[in-house]
Amino acid sequence: MLTLASKRQLDHFGLLSMNCRNLEYISRYNKRSLYPLVDNKFLTKQAAMAADITVPELIGSIQTPFEVNRLEQVLAGHDQFVIKPARGSAGKGILVIDRREGDEFFKPSGSLLGMQDLKRDISNILSGLYSLGGKPDIALIESLIKFDDQLARYSYQGVPDIRVIVFKGYPVMAMLRCSTAESDGKANLHQGAVGVGLSISTGKALSAVQNGNLVDHHPDTEQAFNKLQISHWENILHLSARCYELSGLGYLGCDVVLDRDKGPLILELNARPGLAIQIANQRGLKTRLLHVEKLATTSDVEARGRHAIATFDDL
Repeated sequence: MLTLASKRQLDHFGLLSMNCRNLEYISRYNKRSLYPLVDNKFLTKQAAMAADITVPELIGSIQTPFEVNRLEQVLAGHDQFVIKPARGSAGKGILVIDRREGDEFFKPSGSLLGMQDLKRDISNILSGLYSLGGKPDIALIESLIKFDDQLARYSYQGVPDIRVIVFKGYPVMAMLRCSTAESDGKANLHQGAVGVGLSISTGKALSAVQNGNLVDHHPDTEQAFNKLQISHWENILHLSARCYELSGLGYLGCDVVLDRDKGPLILELNARPGLAIQIANQRGLKTRLLHVEKLATTSDVEARGRHAIATFDDL
């Protein structure tokens, strides 16, 4: 029977508490003036493209209620796409369309929506219904990720993504977030997605957890996690490490998706990444963070990646 590590065991492995994360790492290493860049997915995307960091293709954006009327023109020729709030969090307000027949749009679940349904969803986004603090927002329309065939076996009606914690430019811990029927196709652990801890050295699965319980296979696809290994792993670490210079944040979460044709893409950045990644990995973050604090600062992204691969699985 699979059992979670106890708090005492996690403490032994360097469990990072929320208070410690907030006071010693987020407050200390993340300047408040830099938050707008990562809290707004539109600004993040623009900055990433300027830095030649790969991101999902932007089909268009709707920034005012008046522009909602031109949605037909924005979506012309597009049968698969994602509508999302620029300032949203925890997957709220994201609408995925994977099939279209004229003005009828279908979600991965098969649910049918009309053009007016899409416009209503966008109006809700603009009103700030899903944004941090309820502030007025803009709607982004992105091309749908054609996710890697290997990962398709570990996800249900949604795109799995990889969360990498980066500290002072070093990728220190990672997990794969797999959508489930319970999570309604969203890769959100708080809604019932599965978090799979990943080896920093190899990208292989270490352990997996759903709703606070260890699991050994995906609840919907029945695929065993012990056979999972992420492809393009070194590229994923390199891309994540570059986001340190992109954002200026010392402690951040990088969300990466694997596109079947384009490889790793940065989906979004997070200045306040959650701590559930420790449970998925059955290891604490603090030991790795303390190790990085002792290292000399370097702008050599390749060197940071090599050090992560050689070091963090043993901490």
